[in-house]
Amino acid sequence: MSRDQAARISAYGSAVDVREVTTRYLLYGLLPGWFVPGLADWVMHRRTRIEDTAGTKESLIHSLMMAEVGIPIAATLRYEVNPALLAVQLGGAAVHEATALWDVRTAVRSEREVRPVEQHIHSFLESLPFGALAALMCLHADQVRSLLRGGRGDPDAWRLVPRRPQLSRGYIAGITAAIGACVLLPYGEELLRCRRAAKRSKKRATSDEAHWRATKER
Repeated sequence: MSRDQAARISAYGSAVDVREVTTRYLLYGLLPGWFVPGLADWVMHRRTRIEDTAGTKESLIHSLMMAEVGIPIAATLRYEVNPALLAVQLGGAAVHEATALWDVRTAVRSEREVRPVEQHIHSFLESLPFGALAALMCLHADQVRSLLRGGRGDPDAWRLVPRRPQLSRGYIAGITAAIGACVLLPYGEELLRCRRAAKRSKKRATSDEAHWRATKER
């Protein structure tokens, strides 16, 4: 590489606001893109007929995982990044990872086939929270240092402080609509489907038992 080329790259890099670019990537790239593997995972559950195998238990675990990720995301969109918010995010990521292991164990122990494609989708769902959190911590290295010091010297370290300025209403409305369409609706349908299948199975078992008893009494 010539000196002129190096100088041009250096000049371009100094003109780019890395903080703004990273923030835009998180808000308009990573977060909306997160819905894609989530929706793909729901498709895989449907194809492998979760309602007839792992059933309601696994579906409830999926709902729990959505909450473990959703609460930190909602807090991040609403509040400033400080030690309190970082603690919520780190705790959510750790609990989500533990629940993900429970989820896979539940699926494998049932008769539901966890196909290689689904396992690959899981790799995205597990890595995205850590990728987002790592980028956010790089943007707010001062707050990471404050967290490591226990928030000493910062009276607001352990309380959630509203963002200033707030994100636009249009953005919040768009993300809320995406969550409804790509998370709440499909996974709510999955849970309802599992509940209905469980009721049918219970009704069938009761009917079979009644028939067996009637046959035995003859």
